[in-house]
Amino acid sequence: MQTDNRNMIVAIVLSVIVLFGWQFFIAGPQMERAQRNAQIEAEQAARDAALATPATTSAGGTAVPATDAAGNRTFADRQAAVAATARVAIDTAALKGSINLTGGRLDDLRLKKYTETVDPTSPIITLLTPSGAPGGYFVEQGWVPANGGTVKTPDRNSVWIVNGEATILTEATPVTLSWDNGAGLIFHRAFAVDSNYLFTITQSVENRTAGDVALFPYAKVVREGTPKVQNFFVQHEGPLGVLGSNNLISKKYSDLQNDKQVDATSTGGWLGITDKYWATAVIADPAAPINARFSYTLAANKDVYQTSFVETTPEAVAPGATAQSTSYVFAGAKEEAVIGSYEQSHKFDRLELLIDWGWLHFITKPMFYLLRFLHGLIGNFGLAILAVTVIVKALFFPLANRSYASMAAMRRVQPEMKAIQERFKEDRAAQQQAMMELYKKEKINPLSGCWPILIQIPVFFSLYTVLFISLEMRHAPFFGWIQDLAAPDPTNIFTLFGLVPWDPTTLPILGGLLHLGVWPILMGITMWVQMKLNPPPPDPTQAMIFSLMPVIFTFMLGTFPAGLVIYWAWNNLLSVTQQWFIMKRHGAEVNLFGNIAASFKRKPKIASDKPAGGKAS
Repeated sequence: MQTDNRNMIVAIVLSVIVLFGWQFFIAGPQMERAQRNAQIEAEQAARDAALATPATTSAGGTAVPATDAAGNRTFADRQAAVAATARVAIDTAALKGSINLTGGRLDDLRLKKYTETVDPTSPIITLLTPSGAPGGYFVEQGWVPANGGTVKTPDRNSVWIVNGEATILTEATPVTLSWDNGAGLIFHRAFAVDSNYLFTITQSVENRTAGDVALFPYAKVVREGTPKVQNFFVQHEGPLGVLGSNNLISKKYSDLQNDKQVDATSTGGWLGITDKYWATAVIADPAAPINARFSYTLAANKDVYQTSFVETTPEAVAPGATAQSTSYVFAGAKEEAVIGSYEQSHKFDRLELLIDWGWLHFITKPMFYLLRFLHGLIGNFGLAILAVTVIVKALFFPLANRSYASMAAMRRVQPEMKAIQERFKEDRAAQQQAMMELYKKEKINPLSGCWPILIQIPVFFSLYTVLFISLEMRHAPFFGWIQDLAAPDPTNIFTLFGLVPWDPTTLPILGGLLHLGVWPILMGITMWVQMKLNPPPPDPTQAMIFSLMPVIFTFMLGTFPAGLVIYWAWNNLLSVTQQWFIMKRHGAEVNLFGNIAASFKRKPKIASDKPAGGKAS
């Protein structure tokens, strides 16, 4: 009876895991993606219709640039937007792009070290794009007059000039831009960049008027249009920031559409917009008090998301004097080591939270560090995953040993348990008491078999998080056909592994189930073999649930990152070996091959006890 209860508990636990896993990893994300894609397609259709309107021509024959309903220039593509204005080139070891001299904006940036696909000849990743082009995304600094003053400050249409001889921004050559407001104030904006992704922006103002001038410096990140996101609960994509005692503030795009505006105050801090692997953030001087804002507007039928801060202490500029303000911009790949170095060297507050380590960060981060260390030794992230699995197994071996030993003891006392059930068939209380005395005598914990499953869940989830969010896993190869451990196994049994030229995943409703590669199938086989170490539960319902588990998990993990599926298959294989060894050592019979063979035998029909005719003899 206690064995049946234990099996029922295990069945319930596994069923709950399947239900929640299905909802979180397949059903929920599929519904959210379908809804969001429909919305994005509708918005894109509206933008395409607007962009399809040709530029008009003035009476003198000069082409008039296309504009949207708000009067802002629009462009058919990114290339046209970049070519439309004068620029200062950016060329570093990690970045390629340009600064727009109209507005003095950082709005053209690509990442040299990362390509769109595993093909090294594919285009490099585009991060920032000029306003008015599809997917506009840019960074801007500027000044706001104090006390509602009327001082003319530079805006998005101001045309800046380049000072000095430096015409390309590199790690060794900063670039300074200037703009004269024509009323006695000259504004300078100096850009410096390191070898990775940190820009240092120094704004200064020369006051050549006869009176004092007070200005507040600001910085902002602006994204036009709602990008396509994966909407997995594992990782945040969208506006976020760390603002002192407000701690981490993160908003989904849909949340900010509903909130419209979220304000916070802080000393120092940063805020910006994060994608899965890339991020852009404006960072205040750690000692500067600021007012920060997350905002959403709908301008000319286009979603506009903005994260910005303005310093609360104005820069007072006396006649003949110069004042300056420094802020920073992170724009690039979310490399953990790089972000960590900025946090240490510049004292940026918790910049590491640009990477969403998740609820179990205290497990996820050490898991990532261990994987990275082993990768440095082995040279392959896939092999590092296998090594981590062995290490985890070794750490949990004492608990697993006790658990499997208890299961072996349960097998040994099966005859005594059946005898107790027969002896106290009509007295359940006495039966339970006798069972407890037997467990105490034999030092058996009937629920101990659940512990390996329960303990493995946070480890599994943490490794899934690492594989899902870590840039270091992106395009990391294993062997053979697995060239990206962060992507699903590219093979598919439903296309006969490429022989049939069709994509079954595009089918409605069932499409998400119709991607089943070699590694998910191997994982399902190892899970099925692991379950065959034990005889099936006597209860038919429990037996059916247990027999369906490998099939359900095989399909559920079909779209998971290949690295995670490889881990799960390898972990199952190690578990089978470990369980077989421990149970044999404790004298329990392990009829693995017999249980497997029995699964393929047809069960004989149970003959009726009643004689023909249905009459009792």
